[in-house]
Amino acid sequence: MDSDGTQDAYGAHATPVPRPAHAPPPVPPAGLPPVPRRPPGALSAVGDWLSAPRPKAGLGIWRFRHVPPPAGDGKRRMDGALVTGVVISLVIGLFLWSLWREAAIPYQGPVIRLFVQGEWFYPGTLSPRENMWQGPEALTAASGVFLALLVYGVGRLGNWAEALRHLIGRREQPSRALRAAAGALIVLLFVWPEAFPGVTWEPLPIATGVMSLTALFSGGYEIFENEIVTYGLYVLITAAVLWPFAKLGDWLGFLRTWLARPRRSRTALAPSPPNSPAPVASRAQWPELRGAGRDKVADVLSAAVLSGQMNDVDCVRVRRAWSTAGENPALRDAFDDTVLRQGGAAWIHPSGSRDLPSRTATHDLLVGQVRIGRCVSEDRNPAGSRGAGIALEPAALGTSLLAVGPSGVGKTERLVRPIVESLSLQALTGQCAVVAVCAFGTSLGSDDGYDVVVKIGDPASVHDFDLYAGTSDPDEAASFLAEGLVGDLDAVDSRRAATTLAQVLGPYWTAYGRFPSVPALRELLEGVPSALSALRDALRLDDHAVMRRELDARVRQQGSAADPGPALADRLALLDRPAFAEFFGSGSESPFSLRAVVHHPMRVRIDLPERGHGEASRLIARLVLAQFNSVVHSRSDREHFVCLVLDDATRTVTQETVQGIQRLRSVNAGVVLALRTVSDVPEALQGPLYATVGCRMAFSGVTTWDGRRFAEAWGTSWIETREVAQHAVFADQPLTRALHAFRKFVTGKAVTRDAVTVRQVERERWSASELAHGVPAGHAVLSLTDVRGEHAPPLLVDLRG
Repeated sequence: MDSDGTQDAYGAHATPVPRPAHAPPPVPPAGLPPVPRRPPGALSAVGDWLSAPRPKAGLGIWRFRHVPPPAGDGKRRMDGALVTGVVISLVIGLFLWSLWREAAIPYQGPVIRLFVQGEWFYPGTLSPRENMWQGPEALTAASGVFLALLVYGVGRLGNWAEALRHLIGRREQPSRALRAAAGALIVLLFVWPEAFPGVTWEPLPIATGVMSLTALFSGGYEIFENEIVTYGLYVLITAAVLWPFAKLGDWLGFLRTWLARPRRSRTALAPSPPNSPAPVASRAQWPELRGAGRDKVADVLSAAVLSGQMNDVDCVRVRRAWSTAGENPALRDAFDDTVLRQGGAAWIHPSGSRDLPSRTATHDLLVGQVRIGRCVSEDRNPAGSRGAGIALEPAALGTSLLAVGPSGVGKTERLVRPIVESLSLQALTGQCAVVAVCAFGTSLGSDDGYDVVVKIGDPASVHDFDLYAGTSDPDEAASFLAEGLVGDLDAVDSRRAATTLAQVLGPYWTAYGRFPSVPALRELLEGVPSALSALRDALRLDDHAVMRRELDARVRQQGSAADPGPALADRLALLDRPAFAEFFGSGSESPFSLRAVVHHPMRVRIDLPERGHGEASRLIARLVLAQFNSVVHSRSDREHFVCLVLDDATRTVTQETVQGIQRLRSVNAGVVLALRTVSDVPEALQGPLYATVGCRMAFSGVTTWDGRRFAEAWGTSWIETREVAQHAVFADQPLTRALHAFRKFVTGKAVTRDAVTVRQVERERWSASELAHGVPAGHAVLSLTDVRGEHAPPLLVDLRG
């Protein structure tokens, strides 16, 4: 895999980023940094990664060493008509020049004699007199003038300017300058052949023509006795030949750019002196700390980077701690003390991890990007994005992402896992928290890469899942529990279901100080007399009169046609199974609460028992999504990004969750929903879901029905169309007909005139048919929007690049 050395497992890359298995020993506070193994100035793999350029680029563009594409499309092939025109005009020019050399052009002599004195030649001829030096010089000057006019005429006829712009002007530097230099050298071979050893042909009458004109106008050869005049003319002639090529090749601009480059890049092939320090501006030298007067701290961190004691996670974590300190002197002093005591291990994640056990994607933690593919070089993609890497980052995930594609196209391998992996790495830097929900056995990394792994239905699971998300508010618990249980049922109103649950949860919390387990809640919803009597007896105190009234209201509602209790009890029965007997608070005193991720940068994975308990798995996934919406909107600390990733979001989207997803970007959170088909979402919610998410991704193999939703969401754009109609040209004059016949003989085509109609038309960016049948295997069409409102149009992405 082509990588920068920061994303593979340790030792799996040719020059891997050093990732110590154990935390390095802390640097003594009063001592000097450890002696590096490399000579000063040499960068380690981490230092090279840290100091690499990351130019500003459009949304979704992989910024690590990104090189913007050229403005013009220099790789486009020359038009056939242009090539034909150049060849024909060149043949015509050579033919006319040969006729001029033989004095076979009609009226050639009379035209020349119009501009010279008659005594220079014998009467009626162009033979110069023996005693008149002006005759030969006049013929040479006339040949030079004719050659200049001939080159200009055939150049306009064959559109040589456009051909030169294509071959030279539209290339990138330094190829552009080198091509122009090669062209200038070829012309100089015919202007000054005597200046090149081994060249014996006769020069074109360019330099000699100028010299002849100078002698004629000055009255003799005496002017050339002055060396300044002679060599000055040589310089002027050479400059006149080079000037068009210098302008075409932009030699001056290339020279300015080359001189403006750092001296180190201009002498990259030269070995560095053994004692030359690395540039202070390099990020590996921590210039922000040196600029604040923290040279000692910067030396400690630079030595840790150079010696391989810090990886990319450590660098980003320490940089974040420095930015958090801000301008507060006390926090800055604490920063200095911590770094001097702990070095690169400062502010380590509570889990003690400084990296993931393995990496499968390419990451750039300095800007929070994970690379997922390469933008295809095709006409529907913007010119500025073609060939560039495509990456995702929290700013885009904060608007939520919807990915649709059939099974087997690589949603998990090429999208979900890279996202989870990137967010897990950023969690180790304290920047985000991630919750991944997937079926048991899904390849989202080993258990060692997570802080909490909930394996629902597995007796060996270390952690349990809290149905109530750690809340003490019965109304809040009833709200997301109703969404999880019956949110996908059209026949049950979620608000009535939430009210029914609140009528049970409130009294139970008041009586026992906790919420009921799944069997107890099911009995209360089913109206089991013994369960209701026991709860009523626990509420016999006068202080609980309000809760007794709530319970009595629930009892009166039982048996009515609009009672959602039976539906809720039936859905709870899916969780009240022997396989789940030790889960959902039944066998654990402290189950994992989803509310923890809004307070801590945690890495959580929830494995669902998809095999054998498909309905229960979808219910749990729907409940997790409802809980996530609830807990992130209620948090006050929104410093770190929180993301929920659903590897299979089938039947998890409800009306309330769609509305909640729409508000996630304002609380620094987002969700990633992967679907096999849009039909897994109720039809009434498909439009609102597409309108809510900011990032949409259609994998290859989607149906035209799924593609129609994407086409509607991406809308249309105005494009320019050119319609060319060819009309035959009929000549009336004999000379014109002869020229047309000659052109048809050479090109094999009749002479026509093009009638070009340019129109602005509105067309779909991607039609449903194109998405269903025009996306190659291993590709996807991706559109992005970030939390700031910047957006990228739909891009065809090669997920294997």
